[in-house]
Amino acid sequence: MTMNIRPGTPSPLGATWDGHGTNFALYSENASGVELCLFDAEGNETRVPVTEQTAFIWHVYVPDIRPGQRYGYRVHGEYAPERGLRFNPNVVLLDPYAKAVEGTEQFDQGVFGYVPGEDDFTIQTEDQRGAPLGLVTDPGFDWQGDQPPKVPFHQSVIYEAHVRGLTMTHPDIPEELRGTYAGIANPPTLKYLKELGITAIELMPVHLHVDDPFLLDKGLDNYWGYSTLSFFAPEVRYSAAARRGDPQGVIAEFKGMVKALHKEGIEVILDVVYNHTAEGNHMGPTMSFKGIDNPTYYRLVTGDERHYFDYTGTGNSLNVRHPQTLQLIMDSLRYWITEMHIDGFRFDLASTLARGLHEVDQLSSFFTIIHQDPIISQVKLIAEPWDVGEGGYQVGNFPVNWAEWNGIYRDDMRAFWQGAGGLASDIGYRLTGSSDLYQNDGRKPYASINFITAHDGFTLRDTVSYNEKHNEANQEGNNDGHNDNKSWNCGAEGPTEDEDVNALRAQQQRNMLATLLLSQGTPMLLGGDEMGRTQQGNNNAYCQDNEISWYDWANVDEKLLAFTQKLIRLRREHPGLHRRKFFSGRTIRGEDVRDIVWLRYDGQEMADSDWQSAETQSLGVFLDGEGLNDMDAMGNPVRDDHLLLLLSSTYIDLPFTLPDLGGCGQWELLLDTYDDEAEETVDSGSETTLHARSVKLYRCARS
Repeated sequence: MTMNIRPGTPSPLGATWDGHGTNFALYSENASGVELCLFDAEGNETRVPVTEQTAFIWHVYVPDIRPGQRYGYRVHGEYAPERGLRFNPNVVLLDPYAKAVEGTEQFDQGVFGYVPGEDDFTIQTEDQRGAPLGLVTDPGFDWQGDQPPKVPFHQSVIYEAHVRGLTMTHPDIPEELRGTYAGIANPPTLKYLKELGITAIELMPVHLHVDDPFLLDKGLDNYWGYSTLSFFAPEVRYSAAARRGDPQGVIAEFKGMVKALHKEGIEVILDVVYNHTAEGNHMGPTMSFKGIDNPTYYRLVTGDERHYFDYTGTGNSLNVRHPQTLQLIMDSLRYWITEMHIDGFRFDLASTLARGLHEVDQLSSFFTIIHQDPIISQVKLIAEPWDVGEGGYQVGNFPVNWAEWNGIYRDDMRAFWQGAGGLASDIGYRLTGSSDLYQNDGRKPYASINFITAHDGFTLRDTVSYNEKHNEANQEGNNDGHNDNKSWNCGAEGPTEDEDVNALRAQQQRNMLATLLLSQGTPMLLGGDEMGRTQQGNNNAYCQDNEISWYDWANVDEKLLAFTQKLIRLRREHPGLHRRKFFSGRTIRGEDVRDIVWLRYDGQEMADSDWQSAETQSLGVFLDGEGLNDMDAMGNPVRDDHLLLLLSSTYIDLPFTLPDLGGCGQWELLLDTYDDEAEETVDSGSETTLHARSVKLYRCARS
């Protein structure tokens, strides 16, 4: 190949096509040399020496290189693992800034910088071409005026889903589109999500990931995808275009999915893994970062640079303290916002990103840069506020503008519906947006991402069907996954023909869904919970790309689905159920009217002793519809009906006296988890039966 090589420019990083040729730029401050490797359709390689270096960025411009060109890098330098240096030009490496790739990792073609079976001091001398190759891309796409829905956080209902699992068995989606971005953009999926009423879909990782060899050897794979290799390239395994041999079409397919969801008013939030990569520990593969500049991209143990700090349980932690690694993350986030039109991010193990030398630091550069960035700071930012390192559990401690997965909400609500006593004060906080966690640092109720279930753990149906995990299919001797699930099987372990047990399970599912969607804060629904999805007791289905994880569209619990739709509709219609501000508890109108009043089942206000008592297993909550202390976009006061929420986790029926508050002469029943078809109007001061383990919601029917 004859090429008129030019120096090129150090910015932007990655491969950038200008219509005539492509500029390649790669950061490595410790390398002694870099070769750009261009591959033709038959796999023949042309090596281009990259001789220009500006501020540790190696760059070259190659004319006539067009979109679709496959490329990688060979990076020269010292191989000295004891000092953290793992350069090996025998390994072809993936560009960290590659926007698209061809294919997936091929372990049989070699991905190790050392000789497998030896220690990592024995350098690999055979050619290693098993890492995916980057593709030069054309960013052009007709968005047709696409605009982000920009749903206010306090009005959001988030739906966590997996690209493959959502549509893999859907009978109305063409087989070639099932389990893909195009499958989500297909009309049946869009119709389902729209009718459900959710405002945002939170997709489990869609960045290119690696399937670990120990899973492949067992006939399994990394279904969840928390093993990222590229922070820019969409996962090709979820692409119909890639299936038909068009890897360049993956980006357009992904953008088409986002555009289709936006058209339905549904935001797209990505679950992103910037805390570690798929390259593992010192014995892991060399596919990209490790061979390009190991000390730059990874946190190495001081004085023992052969090894990695591991705050993630995966073998390594990304070195967010290094300016270039921090830039990589920020460039990735901006790319997904500006080029892919993403509306927000959920950061996996976000505490790792905030660590200084060791401790989690709210003033870390990661937070500072995001806070001042005019693009990233304007989208939804959600933290998984923990990692596996010391002091990593940081629920309630992230900065302003950040929302958090509220694991305390999950644990308290599960324990309450199990029937645990002594939780009244905790449940009071969780129902009202967890002011104990978020109010004092300037955040609002919607900073609490409330969830009962998530991908990690039991589904909702399994939470009421199993006392113990059943992870045998993972082939790890049932030793993986959590042991403390705060679940209750309602009297039988797993599937049963006992009608009473099944009736109780159905009611408990309704109870937890009602609690979730009637609490202040931002609800997150685990995809499939609304239709009764089961994982057969598996609470760690990370490697189950099969019927264990996929939605079972042939066996949808239609009653549960309709109930969930009703709940979401009620939440949307009543601003008192998704307040933008915390309750004050103060008098807002007259002597006895407050924005919130807590009640015992005898209709009297809760006393301090009630909050502390282990016997308190029921609560009544009066929400004053004129006490929202908020305005709409036109400056008009936001008002709602007065609402009354009743909850009981006890095993006996309670005669609940409805209060005379807010001038309400009568209360009209909106929802009853014991009998969803019940209709009732009750005079203030009169009793209603709050059935064992149930929730009721009333609105004020003024006399």
